[in-house]
Amino acid sequence: MSDTPVKQQSTAAFYGQAVASFAVAMVATAVGIYQLRADAWVRAFLAIAVLYLVTSAFTLAKVIRDRQEAGQIVSRVDQARLEKLLAEHDPFEKL
Repeated sequence: MSDTPVKQQSTAAFYGQAVASFAVAMVATAVGIYQLRADAWVRAFLAIAVLYLVTSAFTLAKVIRDRQEAGQIVSRVDQARLEKLLAEHDPFEKL
């Protein structure tokens, strides 16, 4: 018997909360950098650093997700092979 794992999907409310949280954090950071009492080049450096950090975080999340999904696929293929071997095995067959 094969138990196919159900693909977990987040709810619309969770997705909306995540998007809103990200937007609030980015706006708050942008306002903080804009209001910072420092030279323009310091504010520009901080803005570039924040953008680099955000893109790196998205890339890392994607890599982790892809690695996890690949592991699940390999696991499902191995499970299917095992089930096929067990289904074809006849314990009463002469050796």
